[in-house]
Amino acid sequence: MTDPSAGASRPESVRIVSLHVYPIKGCRAVDLASSRVLVTGLEHDRRWMFVDDASRFLSQRECAGLARIDVELEPGQITLRAAGHAPLRCAVGAGEVTRRVTIWKDECLARVNPVDTRDWLERVAGMRGQLVEAIDGEARVCDPAFTGPDPGRAFFPDAYSLLVTNPASLAALNQRLDEPLPMNRFRPNIVIEGAAAFAEDRMTWLHAEKLALKCVKPCTRCIVTTTDQSTGERRGEEPLRALRRFRFVPALKGVAFGMNAIVTAGVDTRLTVGDRFAVTWQSQERWAIRAAGGKE
Repeated sequence: MTDPSAGASRPESVRIVSLHVYPIKGCRAVDLASSRVLVTGLEHDRRWMFVDDASRFLSQRECAGLARIDVELEPGQITLRAAGHAPLRCAVGAGEVTRRVTIWKDECLARVNPVDTRDWLERVAGMRGQLVEAIDGEARVCDPAFTGPDPGRAFFPDAYSLLVTNPASLAALNQRLDEPLPMNRFRPNIVIEGAAAFAEDRMTWLHAEKLALKCVKPCTRCIVTTTDQSTGERRGEEPLRALRRFRFVPALKGVAFGMNAIVTAGVDTRLTVGDRFAVTWQSQERWAIRAAGGKE
């Protein structure tokens, strides 16, 4: 299977067309015109999450109803809203109770919000979960097998600080679908334009003045991409079925869309929609991408 980006032009720069954070893991995005960049990614991104009674993270994989929750950040307060339910207001940085929480195989210490959120979440999303907040100094270390000598840090995303996507790649995917999908199915942080479809597979660095983002691996995708981000409803097998036909990455044992990245320089700088990144490209192919079960 031929990679759609093979032989495509590799521009010297790309432009940011949108920025997004997900303050509570699994809940709706907050769209931004500008954001401060921390070592853990965009400010406020996945700084909070819900955990079950065993202190394990909740995501849209097992709780698709999280997609129904809007999150509003105000000084000293985070407000959770869902249609048909009273809002729930929780203090930020409050409470002295801490708990060791689990995200996949990682454990870290988190602050338990003093508001008991379990009943509210069950009414809204069908599962009980307590809101916890990340603690500065407790950020997880990203997998060095992919980050190499540049240590990445993250609070509560699945694995890496940032997810970068490309509208040209979405357009190429949508050509294979009966019904086109919006970019929010992929829950990106930074959306860039100016590169060919799937050219992001071959990006190694994105630079903007003092800021340096290292592109570490294609992002493997799961059932969350089949979830309508406005209703929290599963919508069949797409886009996973289409991605299996041309975007399977044997080295990652999954289908890919978008590029995971970490912050290596320029902490406390700002990114703004319209800014440009200078791009460094791989000198040779790193990721074999093909049809699932097929030949490269």
